Amino acid sequence: MRIEDYALIGDMHTAALVGRDGSVDWLCLPRFDSGACFAALLGGRPAGRWLLAPAGEGTCTGRRYRDGTLVLETTWDMPGGCVRVLDFMPPRGEAPDLVRIVEGVRGRVEMRTELLLRFEYGAVIPWVRHREGELAVVAGPNAAWLQSPVELTHDSRLRGTTASFTVAAGDRVPFVLTWQQSWQGRPRRLEAGQELAATDRLWKQWLGRCGYQGRYGEAVGSSLLALKALTYAPTGGIVAAPTTSLPEQIGGPRNWDYRYSWLRDASFTLQALMGAGYADEATAWRDWLLRAVAGDPADLQIMYTVDGSRQIPEWTVDWLPGYEGSRPVRIGNAASRQFQLDVYGEVIDCLYQAKEAGLRPDEEAWDLQCALMEYLEGAWREPDNGLWEVRGPRRDFVHSKIFAWVAADRMVRSVETRGQDGPARRWRALREEIHRDVCAHGYDPGRNTFTQFYGSKGLDAALLLIPRLGFLPLDDPRVAGTVDAVCRELTEDGLVLRYRPEADDVDELPGGEGVFIACSFWLAHALALLGRRERSRRLFERLLSLRNDVGLLSEEYDVRKGRQAGNFPQAYSHVSIVNAAQALAPPVPSD
Repeated sequence: MRIEDYALIGDMHTAALVGRDGSVDWLCLPRFDSGACFAALLGGRPAGRWLLAPAGEGTCTGRRYRDGTLVLETTWDMPGGCVRVLDFMPPRGEAPDLVRIVEGVRGRVEMRTELLLRFEYGAVIPWVRHREGELAVVAGPNAAWLQSPVELTHDSRLRGTTASFTVAAGDRVPFVLTWQQSWQGRPRRLEAGQELAATDRLWKQWLGRCGYQGRYGEAVGSSLLALKALTYAPTGGIVAAPTTSLPEQIGGPRNWDYRYSWLRDASFTLQALMGAGYADEATAWRDWLLRAVAGDPADLQIMYTVDGSRQIPEWTVDWLPGYEGSRPVRIGNAASRQFQLDVYGEVIDCLYQAKEAGLRPDEEAWDLQCALMEYLEGAWREPDNGLWEVRGPRRDFVHSKIFAWVAADRMVRSVETRGQDGPARRWRALREEIHRDVCAHGYDPGRNTFTQFYGSKGLDAALLLIPRLGFLPLDDPRVAGTVDAVCRELTEDGLVLRYRPEADDVDELPGGEGVFIACSFWLAHALALLGRRERSRRLFERLLSLRNDVGLLSEEYDVRKGRQAGNFPQAYSHVSIVNAAQALAPPVPSD
């Protein structure tokens, strides 16, 4: 199953991936970064899955999300009839639930289901019991129940549960899987039809609040739904993706756990939410950020868990073979301990943008910004690991230095235009010093481009953000020169790489990666700001064509194999769709 063959369902606490074959191949319970109970995505059938499809092998003939929702409809046209499966996760109540409803559309269709619960990433096979007309399973801290009107059978060979049944036109056969901690009682039983109506209503009402009025409304709407699904509702934190270890290069080792919240996404995520009219979500994201980074500025991390915890130890799941043999499978992320200078500017810029957008003020935000700035004044000259979490020696990355400038610039503006109290003269001098330093050491006049790090000949896709950050005026020749250099030296088939790992020995990992989808949207955005709107539009629409059939994008794209790569779906890709659309598409006139 290709990465793009999956669709996303979720309840804003966790998410599941459903394949075109009707199999739920990934689900972590009870939240995004918990252990997976279905891990077939990374380990095949033995690692756990839940198949619900017509008897016999084969993929669906069509699927879609019901309009304005995250309720997935998958349809099979068979020789004897037509059947539809609805998959969704209801709004979280007492416990997480996964609901699947089989609907007979035409004729009669033989169906089958196969439930293989495998807790802790496929390592733990639970005990299975049939109690009071339903299936009950338990293993350590995990318990689950499956309720359905069909007769369920325990298959000792598979060490799972199976059933076969026939669906005729007009029939509706529900399945409800519920999880709970094993020492607690069985949660209340759900009525599938009522939960379908409630879930439908929740998503439609939420998307109905969208204030975006430009072209590409369908792409923006589906991206906003994805971002909402990747939000951890209790805290407002947004995970980069609901998966771990989907490879950046099929068969390679660049496989990372993305089930955490990155600070680098802060300001652009807030811009996307505010630009679409979602002030509540933007405020929740801002508030998560303030809680997560509270503490000693020297201890600022690049990522946190969805509840703001700092400990994200990395380990490998040696019993899983990985997606299409891509090893290792990693849990946790050691990059959380890296020093990345840019995150100071990202946080300060996010809080500045929040105030500019008129979000509900937070009394502690300015104190935090001042503390971060005080630390940055003494640390901005330090080399760091860079935006892309390079696992190699620290460098003086140009993007990192520019974000140090962004921090100083936003602090100065806050004093000058917002009446905040702070040493504007000192910050102004620092802003000018950083600007001179970057232009002197991070710019190649022979090629008329900024470079990846001081003294480097390589380029970095993050340089495409210069037009958006205000570091130079848009009509400065160095801005267009840098964009042109990226187009010339850092693209494959017109799409943008993050960087070239082999350039200047910047990266110590073997292998390569695909083009980075968010960076390609950054190029479209930069072209629009430079006035090259037709070229920007063509690139933007080409990137939209890379989405799968339900509008989702992963982190990267393999142009040689014509397939998506990396963790899926990727929040950064969908944030970039929203922001690029806002830059490119003029508002649609109202009637």
